Amino acid sequence: MRLALRTPVFIFFSVGMPLALLIGICSFLGRDNPFVIPRVLASVLALTVMGSFWGLSMQLVSYREMGILRRFRLTPVGAGTLLASSILSNYFLTLPTIIVQFVIARWVFHMPQWGNLLGVFAMVTLGVVTFASLGLIVASITNTSQETQMINQALWLVFLFLGGATIPLGDFPGWLKHVALFVPATYLMTGLERVLVREDSVFHLGPNLLSLAGCAAVAFVISQQLFRWDPDSKAPRRAKLWAASTILPFLLIGFWETYHGGLKSLVQADRPPAAQQFQLSPEAKPQ
Repeated sequence: MRLALRTPVFIFFSVGMPLALLIGICSFLGRDNPFVIPRVLASVLALTVMGSFWGLSMQLVSYREMGILRRFRLTPVGAGTLLASSILSNYFLTLPTIIVQFVIARWVFHMPQWGNLLGVFAMVTLGVVTFASLGLIVASITNTSQETQMINQALWLVFLFLGGATIPLGDFPGWLKHVALFVPATYLMTGLERVLVREDSVFHLGPNLLSLAGCAAVAFVISQQLFRWDPDSKAPRRAKLWAASTILPFLLIGFWETYHGGLKSLVQADRPPAAQQFQLSPEAKPQ
């Protein structure tokens, strides 16, 4: 945590950029209609939580290249302990940014309600663990920082544009809405949206929590098995096959939601949930 706080890049991407996004979007969209702020906050929270995926993978790969992990190997600390502590420290570094975002949305832009805070806490906690675990998978199968950046950018674009954080899922064409059901970011975004906009309880977040928890467990176990201390050791080819299995929970949940679940009704909505619930007529707008 101390090393991260000394890094300007971490401060910019984990603190500065999420706050700048929230203030910029809320100033543009929520100036005359504070009822859209919960939807904007859900999107920015999703982007902040998903940032764990990018930061943790780059951090571990750079530590391995610099020989820092090799020094940890001399201590009585196993790979599981080191990876778990990395996720935990990343979680504690993310929480202050989340709290500041809530304070700005509520007291500066007059967000009309706090939402279901217990549900927000559950989604943020499980989201950070899940996307940090996915970052550990990337760090386990890549050999250089350049290779890590390429894979991160490809996956980040998928999370960014197919999860609903930037483009509302209701604006997708029909076939793309079904594809979104297999993307991890969709379950994070829809879960945050439900607890912030609709104020749903934790008991209504079954598919969201189950898919994220399953992915986190699979990703952590696999990253522990594939973890490498020495920069000279290269990832075997079978490592990428093991890494691909982390998508299995989302494949199972995605197929279930496609044919039997209720989440598809949110994804297939013609308009974003925030707009459906809080659309104001010109007469109803606050003066």
